Amino acid sequence: MNRTKIDLHWREPKAAARYSHGVSLHSHTMHSRETLSFIPRHVPRIPVLGSLVAAQERRYRARSGKDIDYSRAWWTPPLSGPQALELESKQVTGQLGLEALVSLTDHDNMDAPRLLTVVESSRHVPHSVEWTVPFGPSFVHLGVHNIPRAPLASIEAGMREYTQQPDPALLAGLLEELSSSRDTLVVLNHPLWDEACIGAARHAALIAGFLHRHRGWIHALEFNGLRPWRENQAVIELGADCGLPVISGGDRHGLEPNAVVNLTNATTFCEFVDEVRAHEMSHVLVLPQFREPFLLRCFEVMRDALCHLPGAAGRESWAQRVWYQPDEGEPVTIAELWGGQGPAVVRHFVGLVQLFSNSRVHGMVRAALSGSEEAAL
Repeated sequence: MNRTKIDLHWREPKAAARYSHGVSLHSHTMHSRETLSFIPRHVPRIPVLGSLVAAQERRYRARSGKDIDYSRAWWTPPLSGPQALELESKQVTGQLGLEALVSLTDHDNMDAPRLLTVVESSRHVPHSVEWTVPFGPSFVHLGVHNIPRAPLASIEAGMREYTQQPDPALLAGLLEELSSSRDTLVVLNHPLWDEACIGAARHAALIAGFLHRHRGWIHALEFNGLRPWRENQAVIELGADCGLPVISGGDRHGLEPNAVVNLTNATTFCEFVDEVRAHEMSHVLVLPQFREPFLLRCFEVMRDALCHLPGAAGRESWAQRVWYQPDEGEPVTIAELWGGQGPAVVRHFVGLVQLFSNSRVHGMVRAALSGSEEAAL
């Protein structure tokens, strides 16, 4: 029986009192590649910033005769593996008074947990990843948590092979192998987010088809801390319809800790996996930062991506953390490609984002977005 419970921390401040541990899932580090395609999707809807960026794009088009191709550039999140682990752990221990279980899931990369587990103090961190799975006209993201270390190399190789050359038989084999370990948890991340923009109806049909084929190897759906409230409500309904529990996934990319966590009395990550897989139990706690308007939180991630990082050798400037794929050769950073802070259109964009980091301007944007469904919770 699917036993999913969702609590809002500001309405149920004592929800964590009868639990011993908080579980932070789906958190990104500097090892993730994050596309800049969110700029044309989200920025136009942000008051003031959208119109200013649009003006810069028109100037670029007038000078170059073409649009900015955001798909050829990506950014890497600001935090290292140890910093991300500390941030997520401190929120659970400091705000909730619980012991922390943390699983970091970078896009198609397990370098963060691999490096963390060679240090005694963090050797318990599970080997986890957010796997990009091409499927039909789009793709899905699977949060794969706590992969056994013995077959880790072969599983990574299989994931890369499928992502590059999708083959239904290979996908089924990989999912069956992953699910064969009782300690591994496979989560369908943000299942109702049409990230490839194929259209809501087509995406819903794609997810239905994916679950029809692979439901036996998927253990939970994700309540995503960086997606809108209405979408997450629909995920809860989907979980009830297909008999899957819904668990938390913060999807943290910046400096704000995950906005959702799971509450549990499991004392190890393996015990938590058993709770979800064998008993279909999940208690999700939505934390106060989720109440910020969705678009404002998207902007805040952008702000964090462009912030200055003192002491991060070789990554202090945003220009050292944003990469571009030229027509030929290997990817290069903005700092290497253009020197300094990049071309004028990029400098203007960064300046505008940094301007919005000002507390007064930030407050104005929050006020302008105060009618959002998240703010009304």
